[in-house]
Amino acid sequence: MRIARFTTGDEPTFGVITGELDEFGQLGDDARVVALAGDPLYVGIKLLEQEYRLDQVRLLAPVLPRSKVVGIGRNYAAHAAELDNEVPAEPLMFLKPNTSVIGPGDTIYYPRQSQRVDFEGELAVVIGRICRDVPPEQATDVIYGYTIANDVTARDLQKSDVQFTRAKGFDSFCPLGPWIETDLDPADFSGGRTVQTYLNGDLKQDGSTADMVFDIPALIAHVSAAMTLLPGDVILTGTPEGVGPMQIDDEVEVSVEGLGSLTNKVEARS
Repeated sequence: MRIARFTTGDEPTFGVITGELDEFGQLGDDARVVALAGDPLYVGIKLLEQEYRLDQVRLLAPVLPRSKVVGIGRNYAAHAAELDNEVPAEPLMFLKPNTSVIGPGDTIYYPRQSQRVDFEGELAVVIGRICRDVPPEQATDVIYGYTIANDVTARDLQKSDVQFTRAKGFDSFCPLGPWIETDLDPADFSGGRTVQTYLNGDLKQDGSTADMVFDIPALIAHVSAAMTLLPGDVILTGTPEGVGPMQIDDEVEVSVEGLGSLTNKVEARS
């Protein structure tokens, strides 16, 4: 099931997306959004009578974490190598504030403080319930679903600051979307699903989730051993090689096989 968050010009609403993805990860003209009563993370799936065509709504970030976004660094060996970093012995965690989250079609704002802002296409995991100290074999029990992320990074500030907070925490630096797919589990990604990033239509990243150093159950176990995870928290699972800079007026599209695609434009922050 694909869970979206959308607006028709009024208050944000949750809905279920109908229709099938084509080979390019796009929905056909028959796709619809059926509205839901309340947040399905808390009240479950309660369908309403309202139904819309996709061109009648604006999709928003499918989840707005009330607590945190947990990023995982250097979880693809080739990406670690391209930035002259070692693969960590255990998952390398950092946090992005929930104010960094934007949705599909929203603008990534290029901050004045940086001269090098990079795209990092990723698979993201959405947590479905309060949990702590989750064993890897029970990770599926706490996963609500999966979505697409762009872990936007001010690379020069990451190097100068050493720690990642400012470089990855600017407003608009965590695009998520276009929806949450709930009918998958970690095994679907261990077998390998493509993660691709296009910059102005040119393919820049072309990786596979099979190449993650630490798989999804291991990440959930590691993160939850350090901090309690809450419903709607998001874990970014790392990016494959091929990261690179974005410029003002660029358009970046991240796709994950089976999840669709997430597109955002870059503008100067005023």
